[in-house]
Amino acid sequence: MEIAMVCARVSLFILILSLCSPYKFIQSPMDFGPLNLLPTTTTASSDFGRILFQPPSAVLKPQSSRDISLLLSFLSGSSLSKVTVAARGAGHSIHGQAQALDGIVVEMCSLPSEIEFYKGGEGEISYADVSGGVMWIELLEQSLKLGLAPRSWTDYLYLTVGGTLSNAGISGQTFKHGPQISNVLQLDVVTGRGEIVTCSPSKDADLFNAVLGGLGQFGIITRARILLQEAPKKVKWVRAFYDDFGTFSKDQELLVSMPDLLDYVEGFIVLNEQSLHSSSVAFPANVNFSPDFGTKNSPKIYYCIEFAVHDYQNKDTNLEQVVEVISKQMSHMVSQLYCVEVSYFDFLNRVRMEEMSLRRLGMWEVHHPWLNMFVPKAGINTFRDLLMDDISPDNFVGLILIYPLLRDKWDTNTSVVLPDAGSTDRVMYVVGILRSANPDDGCSHQCLQDLLRRHRRIANTAGARIGAKQYLGHHPTPSGWHQHFGWRWERFAECKARFDPLRTLGPGQGIFPRSNNAAYGS
Repeated sequence: MEIAMVCARVSLFILILSLCSPYKFIQSPMDFGPLNLLPTTTTASSDFGRILFQPPSAVLKPQSSRDISLLLSFLSGSSLSKVTVAARGAGHSIHGQAQALDGIVVEMCSLPSEIEFYKGGEGEISYADVSGGVMWIELLEQSLKLGLAPRSWTDYLYLTVGGTLSNAGISGQTFKHGPQISNVLQLDVVTGRGEIVTCSPSKDADLFNAVLGGLGQFGIITRARILLQEAPKKVKWVRAFYDDFGTFSKDQELLVSMPDLLDYVEGFIVLNEQSLHSSSVAFPANVNFSPDFGTKNSPKIYYCIEFAVHDYQNKDTNLEQVVEVISKQMSHMVSQLYCVEVSYFDFLNRVRMEEMSLRRLGMWEVHHPWLNMFVPKAGINTFRDLLMDDISPDNFVGLILIYPLLRDKWDTNTSVVLPDAGSTDRVMYVVGILRSANPDDGCSHQCLQDLLRRHRRIANTAGARIGAKQYLGHHPTPSGWHQHFGWRWERFAECKARFDPLRTLGPGQGIFPRSNNAAYGS
């Protein structure tokens, strides 16, 4: 009954706004009768994970920060205070983090795609002011015209600026330049109160730090000032294979200690033929590697390091020579080193090629029960064993990423939770279990739930045993979130009370549940 009343109030609110403001709303099926499901509402009810489907009561397509401000100001000062709001970028959440059951979803890609550049002179910084709904691929395409590019990336570029900054934004450049949230100079944020605030490390720093990695809990990022650098013309992309995990991780740690030579370091586990070939779709070289994967009862696991060296126009860089210097210090399998030279754009956009391949095979619009973890260096061997005890290499579909990051490249004032530092370890790892589960291949609802339970068991065990922390986290209960934040929880909750006191924002995360929302979890 209470939900019905809230929905009725939302419908009334929409009607009022449609008459007196430039808002562009699309109402839910309950306002138009059964089966009249509009495409945009369907989109707002789902995400890349295809695990949770939670329909909102309305979708807002803002044309400016003011539109979002008016919405949140109205809600914070009206009887509709129980209505929740979620900002949705490109929809690449996994567990409904950008959904708002019976609430309002703000489609950030509806904001005008504005990008303004400042190209600094010698000794000055260059930056771009970018709308929060702009995708990173758009920023890359425009910045390259000026010979510039952001320093830090995600592997996949069809994500919004506001979306990745609300999490962290990591990739193979993170060891050198830090995550994307460490490369932001200024933000425009609409708080849960509806206030439009321009913040930076020197102005309203509490809000600036809280929003970066803040999982959408304190405000909606409508504009960001992104640090730029000179863009390289081409990239030497290298892959090396291993049959021993200890050697693999040792070489990875060696590579991230060479930031003057290298620009990118990642790695992945080669479980089977599928993981070997699917990861090579975008790598334009003949990888003459045909390993023996053993048997189902006695599998043989391999590992691959990939690194890249950038060629800048104003530097006299001999790429072949640099790769030779680096590779001579590595201990990869004999003759299993492969190099290819590609444009900078093609290298950064490599996952798009894999996406197109998966789309052709019908493997893109499937369930994605992914799990991403930050793992302390001291616990990486234990985590590897834990992972292998829970995975069957013969039928695993997807990719397992694993590569090192450096703690001192992260600003500890932001909301991101990293594993507590052990002794003097500068290194930690990110592990991404990027599994696909196709219903057409027999992964039913029960199969999906089993995979989710396995991942939760891995996360809980790794958290308790070695202090690992989830990245792009999902916890089914508030107590799980309390444990996730640990000693940082008090500050996080204090920021919530300050910037979003009615707990309007980010309901899909399940961190601060509302009594009128459905239980979170899967």
